[in-house]
Amino acid sequence: MESDQTVLCQLLAVDLSDYCYRVCSRCERVLPGDNNKCVFSSSSSLCKFCQSNEPKLLYRILMSVVTDTSVKTVICFDRAATVLFGCSADEFFHFTKLNPKAASMVNQVFDGEMLRMTLTRPKNLNAQHMRVTSVVPLRSGFQPAIVTLRQLCCTQSASLGDCSITNNSF
Repeated sequence: MESDQTVLCQLLAVDLSDYCYRVCSRCERVLPGDNNKCVFSSSSSLCKFCQSNEPKLLYRILMSVVTDTSVKTVICFDRAATVLFGCSADEFFHFTKLNPKAASMVNQVFDGEMLRMTLTRPKNLNAQHMRVTSVVPLRSGFQPAIVTLRQLCCTQSASLGDCSITNNSF
């Protein structure tokens, strides 16, 4: 396979068990600690390079896609994942904290979605999965996950009588 390959594919599954990681908001180097789960702990938030203590979250999403010839597991980082999710990792993290069922509903939202992806080989030779450098939804009515999840969560909350909007989240 060449360095870049553009494929038409169908999204089969998204793994959100460990979908984000912490970086320094100033120099964007990965911060150590807590196996780098999506939690903010004050002890490991200090960047050893620039001494900043302001972390932010970025995406790292494993996805299974099917092309005309194979099924592949690919990894999607922040820029490409934001196209699919329609928000930053921080916003999605806080949304799923307020709506615990939202993370499990992502696979239903993306089920069968047709995409055009540009895949590249990882620069790190120890990495296992192809990287998604570009993603373009092919359906004209595509909505990012956060839009659909907000509508679903509002609909479910409204049926219980408590649909309210707070900081763009329900």
